[in-house]
Amino acid sequence: MALVPAALLTLSLSGCGTESILNDDTRVGSKSDQPGTSYSPHDGEFNGLDITVIDALFRDLGYDSPRPIPVQSKNRTRDLHDGDIHLVAATFSITPKRMQTEAKGGEGLDFVGPYASTQQGVLVADGDTGIQELSDLDGKQVCVWKGTTSDTELSGKAYENIRLRRETDARTCVQALLDGHVSAVSTDQLILYGFMEHYRGRLKVVPEIKFGEPNDYGIAMVKGHREDCEKLRDALKHYVSGPDWDRDVENNLPQLPKSERDEAHPTEDEISSLSCVDEPKNMPTG
Repeated sequence: MALVPAALLTLSLSGCGTESILNDDTRVGSKSDQPGTSYSPHDGEFNGLDITVIDALFRDLGYDSPRPIPVQSKNRTRDLHDGDIHLVAATFSITPKRMQTEAKGGEGLDFVGPYASTQQGVLVADGDTGIQELSDLDGKQVCVWKGTTSDTELSGKAYENIRLRRETDARTCVQALLDGHVSAVSTDQLILYGFMEHYRGRLKVVPEIKFGEPNDYGIAMVKGHREDCEKLRDALKHYVSGPDWDRDVENNLPQLPKSERDEAHPTEDEISSLSCVDEPKNMPTG
């Protein structure tokens, strides 16, 4: 029996080869602690918009639903490059740095998306009437979790009067809010509306507070699987052009206002612009 050359074996194991990652055994990294977007209420069981979307795309391509593997925000890129997972569907924002090749200082990822877009928002206790606009957070402690665009956004000079508390995951931040240890939690609005539904009557999204550039959620993979990427891209275009996307968002995020749902809906042109490319089109590269 012929031996596989070591260089080819290494290439295959690194996830950078051309072998398809789309099959009935695909492993997808997803969050386990974000109700409405990606949540695991029981061991091995997942639900939420991220899960619904990727299941729909795999059905369209004729494959079984991929197997969800829990990931943390800060580990998503590393887990992909290590080969622990094939794809990430975990409210993962498409950014120029993440899309660019490693040779250019990027994270070396291809994205399929956006499958939804959202700005930053704020979650507070349901009875809190003192936080109605962004300036009301000055001097208050706001919880974010590491590895998110929210952490990056609120670390900027424009928000230097906000006292940030950084945790490793969403669950810890939300529990700190429920326990009264922080005044608010900040991250993407879509995620916050999922927590609002999960803790109905205890937590609420402040509808007047939206800030930052829109975050475009994408399904990520390491570069080197462009054909698979394009197949998923075409399936996503088909999905968002019909009635299923709107129904699925409403079912997973029932507290999300229709106006926000309409803003979150991607167009086929947006998907073409941001999917399966090394340099994002129509986005700042700084």
